[in-house]
Amino acid sequence: MSRPASNGSTAPDPGSSELNPLFARPGEAYDLPKFRFPAGEALPETAYQVVHDEAMLDGNARLNLATFVSTWMDEHADRLYLEAADKNMIDKDEYPRTAEIETRCWTMLADLWHAPDPRHTIGTSTIGSSEACMLGGLALKRRWQKARRAAGRPTDRPNLIMSSAVQVCWEKFCNYFDVEPRYVPISEDHKVLDGHGLEDYVDENTIGVVAIMGVTYTGMYEPVAKIAQALDAIEQRTGLNIPIHVDGASGGMIAPFIQPELEWDFRVDRVASISTSGHKYGLVYPGIGWVVWREQAALPEELIFEVSYLGGQMPTLALNFSRPGAQVLLQYYMFLRLGFDGYRRVQANSRDVARYLADQVAAMGPFDLWNDGSDIPVFAWRLRADHADKWNLYDLSDRLRMKGWLVPAYPMPDDLTDVTVQRIVVRNGLSHDLADAFLEDMRAEVAYLDRLDGPLPHESDRPTAFHH
Repeated sequence: MSRPASNGSTAPDPGSSELNPLFARPGEAYDLPKFRFPAGEALPETAYQVVHDEAMLDGNARLNLATFVSTWMDEHADRLYLEAADKNMIDKDEYPRTAEIETRCWTMLADLWHAPDPRHTIGTSTIGSSEACMLGGLALKRRWQKARRAAGRPTDRPNLIMSSAVQVCWEKFCNYFDVEPRYVPISEDHKVLDGHGLEDYVDENTIGVVAIMGVTYTGMYEPVAKIAQALDAIEQRTGLNIPIHVDGASGGMIAPFIQPELEWDFRVDRVASISTSGHKYGLVYPGIGWVVWREQAALPEELIFEVSYLGGQMPTLALNFSRPGAQVLLQYYMFLRLGFDGYRRVQANSRDVARYLADQVAAMGPFDLWNDGSDIPVFAWRLRADHADKWNLYDLSDRLRMKGWLVPAYPMPDDLTDVTVQRIVVRNGLSHDLADAFLEDMRAEVAYLDRLDGPLPHESDRPTAFHH
């Protein structure tokens, strides 16, 4: 529908998509409603053009330095993706080879993460690492409940210990599954959860501790072995045996390749389960995640359902039911395509670019690094106090966005909310040449801001918390 404009012409309805006459065909409507079903059909070429033109207004994924999610795969992966777009992962009777490949993938991860017996443990693919974390958390809760019931103790007050810098999926887990979250605040002296003061949070209702390999805010590793040592000391004093779930959304696919000496995985006895995100440093398009347990006994049997579906009897372990199978095939393709050495070279290159960028940002003068990208290829910085009279990091973020770069600025979590940082995530595809192009733009914008005669006006709706 169109409406008369004030000058007598016809203006498009803001609730519809107006078609450029170039793309319209004889007899077709010239605008399509946005918030209700069109009355009739459109030609596929027309519908394609409408959707294409809308999506064209999104940002350039290659210039998005905020996201952890993979934005590029090679042409062979693209071809495989199209070939497998119709596969439903839950339909293991119809797609048994895809189901077999899923098992191969999590078994390969179990081996990569030093599970005691990779061929006889258990794992699964998920839509992403958030679902994987929730399955890991559910297993911790059910194991705790089972042990409490066996001891004749109440099971109504479970709690989970994690850093205040935890990713929002853990807040969701505690909210959705009635678990009390206990946040250990980070500080200038303890920038991550490192075991310090852990005894103040642990009690008989603690189902586990979450250790993050690559904190979302800054990219820093939480020292899993050191956390385990703190829990060992607590067990010696109290008898409480507290397991660890490692949220390896990013670091689970970084540390094995470029920090192989770091003990964070199943080499640490307290680690009961590990999750990762295949669509981050697993180098696959979204969405695919993985979770693996140390051994089958670490996953309560009641979390596995036997279902009869589409002609077959099959076990299912997931929060989702039907979900794409294509990303599982893409993950296996990447494992075969790169192998251990290929992943090592890709991740090392990303870390090299991150370290290079961090050094160059630190050399600009106005900034202090929070970390330098030596864990996962992610680093953050803050504005020096003696340089904040005319502009702040939100202003710099806005200026960079004008050049197409998305570099977020946000406050740190509780107890550090007065600290604002900016963060860069280096992914496969951010080359040294592209990094130099970014640095050229950033230096130009910093120089522009420094030349201001007075402070910039600021809106009152700046973010008060980190937007995950």
